[in-house]
Amino acid sequence: MVGILGTGLISSLGFTTEENFQAVKRGVSGIKYYEAEVFDLPEPFMASLIDKERLKAEFAKRSSKNNYTDLEKASILSVLSANKEAKIDLASEKTIFIVSTTKGNIRYLDMRQLDMRYETQKEYTSHISKSQIYLWRTAELIAQFFGNPNTPMVISNACISGAAAQIAAKRELQSGNYDYAVIVGADFLSKFIISGFQSFKALSPELCRPFDKNRCGLNLGEAAAAMIMSNEQLIINNEQLIMKNKGWLVAGAVRNDACHISAPSRTGEGSYRALANVLQNISVFNSQFSILNSQIAFINAHGTATPYNDAMEMNAIVRAGLQHIPVNSLKSYFGHTLGAAGIVETIISLRALSEGLILKTLGFEENEQLTMNNEQFALPVCSENMKTNKKCFIKMMSGFGGVNAVLFYCHEYTNLH
Repeated sequence: MVGILGTGLISSLGFTTEENFQAVKRGVSGIKYYEAEVFDLPEPFMASLIDKERLKAEFAKRSSKNNYTDLEKASILSVLSANKEAKIDLASEKTIFIVSTTKGNIRYLDMRQLDMRYETQKEYTSHISKSQIYLWRTAELIAQFFGNPNTPMVISNACISGAAAQIAAKRELQSGNYDYAVIVGADFLSKFIISGFQSFKALSPELCRPFDKNRCGLNLGEAAAAMIMSNEQLIINNEQLIMKNKGWLVAGAVRNDACHISAPSRTGEGSYRALANVLQNISVFNSQFSILNSQIAFINAHGTATPYNDAMEMNAIVRAGLQHIPVNSLKSYFGHTLGAAGIVETIISLRALSEGLILKTLGFEENEQLTMNNEQFALPVCSENMKTNKKCFIKMMSGFGGVNAVLFYCHEYTNLH
């Protein structure tokens, strides 16, 4: 297992984990309506956008350098916030940075908008910062800000990137290569990203409604989120680290069903296989698996509110025999934050569990009936905040190309041994 020593979260709802959590707890959404001229788009859209003026001001308090992009600034600030809790040496050779993103700083280059000094797009592209093109350079700039000497890892695997980064961190820590892992996930919106989802007709013209019978699409969002991890042995041997620990990543799995470049498997094949693998790993890990299994408080699903995604996840959950467990989605608070989503939603879920709380799915009103093997099922989707005394949760993610990831987290060490 690996433990979480600190978290930091920047979104439209706030610039700390606590600020974000309290907003979600109150049922506040950061998603707003934006007119067509924003990002020079031909159509209006609903999205969750970070306050860029606040971002600029907050970063200026910590650095006089202005050669970082907004994504890099938000990433750095989220790490600084996480390390206020963890208090580790970010410049140590035993600390690895892992950056999760789908698009990084890549922007839509419109030839009509090029500076007249550049006659071709090739000349313009060669002029702009490498960090606006290469993900490795973005990760390098973030790690170098803290004086870290290691080559950072980049995880870019569509919308499961944040979950896959946590699994990668777990492997690195358990291998003994590092004592600490700093996982930071970030994605910012642009004309390129929003117009791409508009071309799929995947965006909802109103606040998205995950798992609702009448859902019609997703909302996009911006976020930067950081988690600082350490391995089990290091934590339990250090009383100060035990006190800081916020939860344990017990198991994780990635499965690719390769169904379609942009559509999920209708039967939830890859998602089901990831769930089955995690549950099997837990049973091997813990001889009292039935006790641990009974401690699952909720499933925090991917829950994008598109017709196909939510139905697919319902299939996977029922096939895995987990249809009795409460399900929620956080997409109607933050929007779909792409490469940051797996980290954002894990952080908020961990914080909720620490308070004995299952958060409601904002926008959900009416269940969809699922028919499987001539039987009908309806998932227990949380429509109101609920109290719980259970200490574990499952995090599900899915993405383009048929990628799927599942994480199993516990809040307390005593439930694991």
